[in-house]
Amino acid sequence: MFLSLRGITKSFDGVKALDDVSLDVAEGEFVCVLGPSGCGKTTLLRIIAGLETPDAAEIRFGGRDLARIPARDRNFGIVFQSYSLFPNMTVARNIAYGLECRKWRREDIPGRVLSMLALVNLADQAAKLPHQLSGGQQQRVALARALAPRPAVLLLDEPLSALDAKVREDLRAEIKDLQSRLRITTIMVTHDQHEAMEVADRIVVMNRGRIEQTGRPAELYERPANRFVAGFVGRMNVVRDLHGHAVAGIRPEHVEFVNGEGEAQERRSGRVERCVFLGSITRVVVALGEGRKLTVEVQGRRDDLAPGTEVAVRLPARAILRLDDASP
Repeated sequence: MFLSLRGITKSFDGVKALDDVSLDVAEGEFVCVLGPSGCGKTTLLRIIAGLETPDAAEIRFGGRDLARIPARDRNFGIVFQSYSLFPNMTVARNIAYGLECRKWRREDIPGRVLSMLALVNLADQAAKLPHQLSGGQQQRVALARALAPRPAVLLLDEPLSALDAKVREDLRAEIKDLQSRLRITTIMVTHDQHEAMEVADRIVVMNRGRIEQTGRPAELYERPANRFVAGFVGRMNVVRDLHGHAVAGIRPEHVEFVNGEGEAQERRSGRVERCVFLGSITRVVVALGEGRKLTVEVQGRRDDLAPGTEVAVRLPARAILRLDDASP
């Protein structure tokens, strides 16, 4: 295996941030580590990078033990949430400085800087200082700087979270395109499920310092291992005692509005509590009584589902997912 992590454990002041985490990453793979704040994902990335020392771990890269190899010698490129650019250096100098630190030959550096700027579509910004760039442009510079020394692995620590929604959407598409073109092994930490599902070949869902499930985006969405994964990767209605399962779930897009006919076991009656038009879909919250609610997503605009409207919904048995209730 290209990069192999075994038994990674780390505590801070007696609180376990990582609890026996193991993961394999294939060469050229784009892996997203997804989870809520405090789940240990950034600590895991920092341990891989060599910026944090684990309490226990086996980390092998291309068959080589990384335990005693410092961060500067691991040949891993890192991009942080904060751009970490030198404010008094031009864009070109920011990229060149990293190459100088890696002992590149002086005559090779200008050409490499220009090629990196072209790669991230900033060839005309070389002479500017970081404060003269937008947030998205600054993060492109940080990405170019990380890629310039030709790292074996690219590590991204929530690189888009400081950007506004439209820039974030555009830049994550660019990152995926770059990764595919360069075929560079990439591990990205994020708390954004949409970001992970768009760019990742495989997603690692973490919670409380442990891996809950690893798989392709579609696999995690369609076959979540437990209640935590089901609720974190997409939206999920959790319904107890449905069709004989102790805990079951159904995605909002699989719930159907019906006229009251059909299998009684699959049908529920309720009242529209909230209806929100979101452009391509309308999201409807239906109160079923006794504090129970269902979220339903339907295509397009539905003006007939105003709050207070009495409705019947169908929960198709084929769309019901059985969930392990071990995770909250």
